[in-house]
Amino acid sequence: MSVAQAKKYYPLFGIGANLALLVAGAVMETASSISEKFCASSDDLYGTNLKFLMSAVVASTGVMVACHKYIHDKVMTDPECVDESLVRKSKAKTKMTLLESAKQLASSAYIRNLATMVICYGMAINIVEVTWKGTLMKVYPEPTAYSEFLGKFSEITGAATIAMMVAGQTIFKRFGWGGAAKMPPAILLGSGIAFFSLILAPDMWNPVTAFLGTTPLMLAMLVGAFQNVVSKSSKYALLDPCKEMAFIPLSPEEKTKGKAAIDVIGSPLGKSGGSMIQQVHSIS
Repeated sequence: MSVAQAKKYYPLFGIGANLALLVAGAVMETASSISEKFCASSDDLYGTNLKFLMSAVVASTGVMVACHKYIHDKVMTDPECVDESLVRKSKAKTKMTLLESAKQLASSAYIRNLATMVICYGMAINIVEVTWKGTLMKVYPEPTAYSEFLGKFSEITGAATIAMMVAGQTIFKRFGWGGAAKMPPAILLGSGIAFFSLILAPDMWNPVTAFLGTTPLMLAMLVGAFQNVVSKSSKYALLDPCKEMAFIPLSPEEKTKGKAAIDVIGSPLGKSGGSMIQQVHSIS
């Protein structure tokens, strides 16, 4: 589709996918409550909870495989649904090695800038999320309670993402690609400053915690939860569609090689880079 069409439809494509966050959260909460009923002692509570969750994973995987087979056999072969020439082009995917991906990034400033955006945002989210989960474990040291809270967090994230995706059409229409692409890092920066100030300088927040009648640890956990919700929902609803739209003007070869390069280097480096920074910091 064209860039104009993408601005209209891309934010809506993720709504169905992000319903999974709502379902996953409900499943995690249900598994925790069922485990408490089936377990006579608290020693085996988390093990039973884990069995229920893994059963849900196996069941959802079976549904996913069945849906993929149906689409592959019935939809992709239907000329009324998909143009045969487009199917042939989509099957001609480029698989690139790590060295080839690095060369592709080095040769194209356009792809290199896209990769930089993906890497930096992935690193930033990883650093904040890991720090927040460390705080969350202090508030909920019991594994079952921790899992149940993550279930509620998943539901809230899913609802926020869907709301953001619905608003995405208006955002793209009013602010364009550039404005939409700037919003996720701006949200991440603002909420991240508030969260890390609670972790690094909790005394600064004493008037706020005294007014709210809570502790700096609890406030840091709640602010971190809010920060993760808004940063992830803005990523799914705005940053990811912006990244996909940026490939549209490229030639078929640049588009295929660029996506392959970012998949091989950009996304993994963003996830692992944040972890490496935290490990170096903990060692020092």
